[in-house]
Order: sequence, then structure tokens, then C-alpha cells
Amino acid sequence: MRIIKLKFSIFFPFIFLFIFSHFLHANDDPYPKNPKIDVINYIFDIKLSDKSDEIICDVLVDLRFLEAGIKKIRLDLIKSSQKTENKGMTVLNVRSGENSLEFLHEENELWIYMDKVSIENERKKIIIQYKGIPAEGLKIANNKYGDRTFFSDNWPNRTRHWLATIDHPYDKAKCEFIVTAPNHYEVISNGLKIEETHLEDNKKLTHWKQSVPIATWLYVLGVAEFAIQYVDKFDGKSIQTWVFKQDRDAGFYDFAEPTKKALEFYSNNIGPYSYEKLANIQSNSVSGGMEAASAILYSDKSVKGDRNKRWRNVVIHEIAHQWFGNSVTEYDWDDIWLSEGFATYFTLLFIEHEYGRDAFVEGLKSSQKRVDSFHEKNPNYTIIHDNLKNMKDVTSSQTYQKGSWVLHMLRGVLGTKIFWKGIKNYYLKYKDLNASTADFKKVMEEVSGINLTTFFNQWLYQPGVLKLEAEWYYDKSETELVLFLKQVQDGKVLIEMPIEIGINYQENKQKIQKIQLSGASSKHRIKLENEPTNISLDPNLLVLMKNSIKKIEIK
Repeated sequence: MRIIKLKFSIFFPFIFLFIFSHFLHANDDPYPKNPKIDVINYIFDIKLSDKSDEIICDVLVDLRFLEAGIKKIRLDLIKSSQKTENKGMTVLNVRSGENSLEFLHEENELWIYMDKVSIENERKKIIIQYKGIPAEGLKIANNKYGDRTFFSDNWPNRTRHWLATIDHPYDKAKCEFIVTAPNHYEVISNGLKIEETHLEDNKKLTHWKQSVPIATWLYVLGVAEFAIQYVDKFDGKSIQTWVFKQDRDAGFYDFAEPTKKALEFYSNNIGPYSYEKLANIQSNSVSGGMEAASAILYSDKSVKGDRNKRWRNVVIHEIAHQWFGNSVTEYDWDDIWLSEGFATYFTLLFIEHEYGRDAFVEGLKSSQKRVDSFHEKNPNYTIIHDNLKNMKDVTSSQTYQKGSWVLHMLRGVLGTKIFWKGIKNYYLKYKDLNASTADFKKVMEEVSGINLTTFFNQWLYQPGVLKLEAEWYYDKSETELVLFLKQVQDGKVLIEMPIEIGINYQENKQKIQKIQLSGASSKHRIKLENEPTNISLDPNLLVLMKNSIKKIEIK
């Protein structure tokens, strides 16, 4: 998903069973789903012009009916009307083969009535012809140099403004973009370019094909006067840079690093990269980064020619999304932390690997500040919540930064080795599919043998942060450290977590003692041979919390 200003932004039987395993959730979801159909592939045949912002589109929808007796299907498509200032799409015709189909297009819904009721597992191809000026979703505007461009901006549910689809993350599908545009443009999209043909009247047809199913908000289209560089290859797949022609030298320099290193790190530690290429693209439709599968969009301001740290980290984040968010996609918007929390944390893990522990810790501390700041203003906010009433609230610093911290704390609870094993198992199980938080929890429980219900409930399903006040003294007669802990955070949520205690001695010697935090207040006695000079809480920065600690005198 796009970074805005939050930081620095198959086989049929398996699909069939997977979709129906989530059917029970559909009835409670205010966001409409189509659980009785599964779209396999979209082919978008789009005509663009310099004379008008109107697009002309033929969409072939290749779908499978998962039940018998279906008489109509629903797609998402914004209708042109006075209410939308005449922006949106006007449907001209719907057909299946040689048969015209009746349809009803109201506001954001396109209902298509079948010429006959469905048979279970039946494949159907439907062609929808429409035209219009997109209000959102496809930005048609001049870039910073005054050159006309066309760039997608689908996140989170704006694909429907210009493409007739099931515009929801649960229904992943392959896609093709066949774009006819003036021949002075270069065209970039998902997957591989399989055709580029010059036509009459100074037109050019470009055909891109994405062969791995992805969510619709990951569909991408970029049409501009690009400078293009084929930078390198990773696992036999092309690494590319697409920047405005005026930014050729600076853009080629900036995007050359650290793309390949990030691809190698994530592939080695998580699992194989799903897509056919990786293109970094300068655009004017996003303010940060947008991780469209195999073709990442960045702000037009991303090109500086200095490989600055801010935009370097955005690149790392968006590449991390190719694994989490893109390949493993949340089944529902409520689980968006499975995209953003994961991408944020795995960015930090790459930074630790490539740039050192200090940079990693700096990132953790920066994330904590964002979490604390957001919590002060939104004390009842939970990472997993019903955010569908207003799609502008889908993400926050909690889904990004607190979600990242949840993974970091989980790593601390399980240990690094088990954590990575769980991540690999989770990715391989849900690669190119959808997953929920419950799915992730189950995998991590299976690899660790630990019941994680309390951990997930307190950090994901409940609001709040952990605030600890600690007091200590050394009991010389018993040669024991006596430690008092008190949870003082607002609200009624009490945290149960293992906490590390740093016991410091002279000559910079330190002993780490792990204790279990439980209840509003607790007392702990730790046997020590010598009196410590100082005590610290969580010296290795494993728990998201604020804390204070002081030594008390006992007479």
C-alpha cells in the first residue's frame, strides 16, 4: 500500500476451498463481496488520447461460478452522473460470446444478468464496453515538467473509478493491459510486456500480462515519456528503472540501489519472489510509494540524484510489500497490518542486515514515537477494527508502526530462529493467496508450540500501550534483587509479557534476567551474588512500552 505521510507510505481446488473457508465472514462484512464467483483473469483494452481525458475501455472478465443457480453478478464501477460532475464511466454494452446481456448500472455498482443460470464450476467470459473520465483511480495530468501523463492511483478502493472489477483484496486475479496511446508515450504495467506495435495515426499498442493473481488495488498503469534502464537481473528476472526523461541520470542513479540487495534478502529469508520483473517507476500520482505488484510507483519528488536515506527506505519498504500485501494479501481490510506492519518491520530487518544494529534501533525508536503520539489522540483505536465505514481510515500509524512492533515483540517471545521459521511457513502456505490474522497466528503457534491468544488479543484486538513504573532495592541479607512492577497505562487493558531486566555491575558488566509481566502490580525476587550498581527495563528494546525505574532505600 501506499506510503503517504506515515513514514519517511493456482490451482482451482485450493482456491475453491480457500474462498469458502472465509464465506462465513462475508455476511458480517459491510463491504460487499461476491463469494459465489471467482474472477480468474481480467483483460483491459484501453484507449488513451491527448485530445481528451476520456478513456475507452473493453474489459474481458474471465470468471468461475462457485455455485449453481446464479442469475446475476455484481462488479464495482463508478457511474458517470451529475452527482459526480459527469466524471465516471458510462457502460455501452455487455455481452457473453455473441449474446448481449442485460445490465443495471447504479452509482458504484454494475449488475450483470446472465442469459442462463450458472452451473457449479462453470467458466464464463463477459465483455463490458464503457467510456468516461475517471474522477480518481487513474490520474491524467501534467507532471512537474509540464508533460502529460497517465498514472494509476488505486489504493485503497479506487480501482472502480476506471476499471470494472471486484474491487476488494479477497478476490485476486490475473490481469492484462492492452493500451493504445499516442506513440510518443512509453507504457508500463504489471507483469511482462508481450507486445509493442506501432499503428496508424501515430498510435502505439502496448500489451502487458500479469500471470500471477493479485488484488485489484495492485493493478498498475503508467503512461509517460519515460527514460528506461534495464538495471540488472535477479533470479533471471529483470530489474528496471522508469523515470521522466528529464530525470534520466538522477533517476538511474537513485534506483540502482538497493533494489537487488533487498530482493536477495527477502527471497533468502522469506521465500521466492512471485513476479516476473521488478520496475521502479517515477510518477505523479502518489506522494510516497505505491507497491503495485512487479511495478512500484514513487512520487515525482523521489528522484534526487543523491540516494538519500528517506527515499532509500521507501524503496526497501515497497519491495518488502511484494511479499507481504502483494503475494500474501490480507483477506479483508481489517487485517491491513498484515501488509503495512509486515512491510514496515521487514524494512527494518533489511536495514539491520545491510546498515547495522544502530540503524535498526533508530527505526524502532522512531516507530514508537509515532505509536505513542497517535495513541494520545486516539486512545480507543485498535490495529484490527471495523474501518470499512470510512475507507480513509483503513491505515494509520498503528497499522504501520505498531504493527511492526507487534512482529518485533513476537520475535522476542518466540526467539529469532523460530520467528523466521514461522514467517517462511506462513509465506509459503499463503503465497499468491489471501490470509487473515487468524491464519498467521495459527502458523506461528504451530511452529512454536506456544498458545499466542493472549499475545494477539492484547496487541492487535485491544487498544492501548504499556506503561511501567518500577522500583527496586537489593536485599543484602537474602542476597536478592527485589523488584516492584506496576502497570500504569490508561484503560483497563493489562499486558502479559516476558520482560527482560538488565542487571548492571561495575566494569560495564551486565546480566539479563527474564521475568513474566502479569497483573496490575507484581513483586519479583531475583537471587544475586553481588549488589548491582543499576537496573534497567528492556535493555534490548524488545517490548513496546514506556517505563521508569528508580532505586528505593529500605531501612
